[in-house]
Amino acid sequence: MQAARQLLADDHQATVHQIAAAARVSRATFYRSVESRAALLAELKLEPETDRRQRILDAAAHLLARQTLAQLSMDELAGAAGVSRANVYRLFPGKTALFRAMLIAFSPFDPVMRLLDARGEQPPAELIPDLVTTAYRSVAPHAGIARTLLLELTGMTPQSKEAFQQTGLRVIARLAAYLQAQMDGGRLRPVPPLLALQGLIGGVMLHVLAAPLLGETAASGELTVRQIADVWLHGMAHR
Repeated sequence: MQAARQLLADDHQATVHQIAAAARVSRATFYRSVESRAALLAELKLEPETDRRQRILDAAAHLLARQTLAQLSMDELAGAAGVSRANVYRLFPGKTALFRAMLIAFSPFDPVMRLLDARGEQPPAELIPDLVTTAYRSVAPHAGIARTLLLELTGMTPQSKEAFQQTGLRVIARLAAYLQAQMDGGRLRPVPPLLALQGLIGGVMLHVLAAPLLGETAASGELTVRQIADVWLHGMAHR
């Protein structure tokens, strides 16, 4: 137990093989003493890596609500998350990695990309309503964090710009390519794809940001964004 505690303090991802080697016992001896690695973490009162990672992301979101990414101190972040500075840097080796992880965790980029991967050949009338609903479901529970991320992105610091290029820019490029293909196929009115995308995203984001003031429920919010999609589809219909 002592060897495991010392090793896991430095490397929370240490394997059973590494823990057994540090304790100078065989894997068989390890499993005779402890049922599993998860049981060992529980006995040592160490939280799973995913929990620690999420606490850091939640703390970062809270801190960025009142300061910029450039102003954020990693020491302050460690203190707010209740972890060591070394653990922060091990999980997020720099502010770009931290902000990229926040974009993945709290933005619609990842679920939207998965939807495009699965259904990117469908016509707009089928895909777009589900796409905006997917985006809304991923952002609505974190509307406050979404506002924070949006403000940070518009500041375009080197860290936020690089993180956005690794996440959001890929999604925007994929969506623009989808819209261009639909325009080329005569299913959408030909306009610059990025302009069409701004028209769709802008309405949904405005609703997400305003929803807390309007006191909408999740169900009514989904209905609203689908109506936004219907209005957009009507305006983009090929004539």
